[in-house]
Amino acid sequence: MNLLEELKFAGLTGNSAKVYLHLSKWGEINANLLAKKIGLDRSLTYTVLNNLIEKGLVSYIVKNTKRYYKITDPKNLLLQIKEKEQVVIDLIPKISEIQPMPLLKNSVEILEGKEGFKKALEEAFRSSGEWLFFGGKGASFDVLKWEMPHMIKRFSKGKKTLRGLINSKYLSHDLCKLKNVNVKGIKNLDEEATTTICGDVVVIHLLKEKPFVILIRSEAIANNYRSFFENMWNAVK
Repeated sequence: MNLLEELKFAGLTGNSAKVYLHLSKWGEINANLLAKKIGLDRSLTYTVLNNLIEKGLVSYIVKNTKRYYKITDPKNLLLQIKEKEQVVIDLIPKISEIQPMPLLKNSVEILEGKEGFKKALEEAFRSSGEWLFFGGKGASFDVLKWEMPHMIKRFSKGKKTLRGLINSKYLSHDLCKLKNVNVKGIKNLDEEATTTICGDVVVIHLLKEKPFVILIRSEAIANNYRSFFENMWNAVK
């Protein structure tokens, strides 16, 4: 991932990230020249610059009646994140006080996109016991390339264990090298869909193109999948 993509991940929009990155390279520059260099409409460039100023990421000085813009301390990129963090910190106890309606004993949820996939993983983290999975090809490491190092630490810290069955050709994937992970290979196992069983939860996800997830909460269904997994596991040498 290049710097422009990293700035977008940090919270800047496409044009804001582009302007910020070029300002960091050129130092002080006026808006007209900046617009020409990066190929943006002049009025749009002014709008982006003003937004960055409001966020504390850009400042300017006046020379010969012209404004020359430059980035402020890059540490200011953390300002918005810290503000959001504080809002969330204040919000957590308020949400915790709300008494939720009891979940149905058996329920199914359809989740889509990266955030939907992350929600399903959170459900898995809250469950107890060993994680079991079959299928897939380690695509979650690509979809969650920024979040995955944190999740791996969280997995290890929680002293969880994982057993999995994967297509033999993916046994060299980084997933198979992790601590507390035991993976066996099966020739011609489906490479796209992954089924994960943890506690009373079954997560079936397809990460091809836009992530698509089926989240099942059911002790009986989870136990059936667990039994199916164990039969497959014992059949593989």
